[in-house]
This record gives sequence, C-alpha cells and structure tokens, in this order.
Amino acid sequence: MPVICGAGASRAMLTSAVFAFETTLQPLGLLPLLGGCAASFLVSSLLMRNTIMTEKIVRRGVRVPAEYAADFLDQVLVRDVAAKNVVTLKADDAVEQVRQWIGTRATGTSHQGYPVVDAGGLLVGVVTRREFLDPEQPGGRTVRQLIRRPPSLCYDDNTLRDAADHMVNHDIGRLPVLSRATRKLVGIVTRGDLLRVHRRRLEESRPERTLALRSLFRNPVGQGAAGAGPVN
Repeated sequence: MPVICGAGASRAMLTSAVFAFETTLQPLGLLPLLGGCAASFLVSSLLMRNTIMTEKIVRRGVRVPAEYAADFLDQVLVRDVAAKNVVTLKADDAVEQVRQWIGTRATGTSHQGYPVVDAGGLLVGVVTRREFLDPEQPGGRTVRQLIRRPPSLCYDDNTLRDAADHMVNHDIGRLPVLSRATRKLVGIVTRGDLLRVHRRRLEESRPERTLALRSLFRNPVGQGAAGAGPVN
C-alpha cells in the first residue's frame, strides 16, 4: 500500500512498481501491483496539480512544469517561415531617392527594415525606415553610408531557436536569411514570424497540460474538457 500511494504522490509509477518487486521478489504480485500503481497515478493526475516532490517549491513561488516538452522553435527551420519576397535597397542609391520612394506609399514602403545589397547582390547591411526619415540625415548621402554595423543574419537551414537567440543577443527585430550554398539573400525573418509560429503551437496543443477533475464536472454535456479553464 505505501508503494501504491507513493506511485501517485510522486508520479513515478514504473519506478514504484520496480522498487516494490525488487523488495518482495514476488512475480505473482507484479500484475496487481502495476494495476494499483496505475490507478494511484490516475487519481493523482486528476486531483493533484503538483507532485509531493515539487509542492514545496511551488509554494515558494517557483513555477515547475508538469511535463517535459521539446522546444517548438527548435523544430521549425527558418526557410519554412521566412518571407521570400524581400524588398531590398541598393547600397549606392541616394537617401533622398529612397525617401521619395517611401512617400509614394507603394508596396513595401511600410516595412520597418530593409536589407541593403551591393551591385553583385551580396548583403551589405540592414537600414531601418526611421534612419531614412531622420531629417538630420543629408539626402545626398548613399544608403551604404547609413549602415552602422556589420549585418546580423541567419541561414535558411537554421532553426527558429537559433534566429530568436540571435535577435536577443544583438537586440534586433529582423534577420536577413541567406542561402548557405550560394550566400545570396533568400528571405527575411522577423519577430512577428516567431510570434505566428508560437500561435500555431498554441493552436495545436491543449490549453492545459494537467487534468482537472473539477472541469470535467463543470462542463455541460456535449462540451469537451479541453477548453475548460484558463491556462495558469
């Protein structure tokens, strides 16, 4: 009985069963032991949000995950979400020329950042819309002269976790995407793309990872318990 209760309190069903078998060495008792541990585990999942090993930590204000899951961003490649039709600027264009183009409100003029390429199509840097519209910038300067630092970029075979970490480390909101084979610009990934992937993860996963016995009785007949209650 203590082993069965421990299987539920600790959520270690198989460990408790193996421990009891090693202690008793009774093979005929293995099947009812597994049944009892499984029932205890189910009741614990329904009634307890935390295990006996994490309850004190949770009471101190530390959030403990109920289960381990792989990083969703680490499973998605940059080329699967990056925008392919990239609006680029030529490095030798004049700032005033770009300002006039932005004033036309044509397609692409509302973007907040633009990759800059040279005559050979190679990436030179990234310039933001705010830098173009800065009245202190002389209109006769070239786009190349507005580039303040080497370009921060990623490759199309990187994961979104790599891209997100790169954005955080360099305090930027967009990354040009290069092909690793040709070193040419093939797209751009932004913070909005990362958030859209997170939205897809939320839509594919359940709102609540642990079972809630109260929610099973709170929902009327014909409604599932998957959407019951907010995410804590």
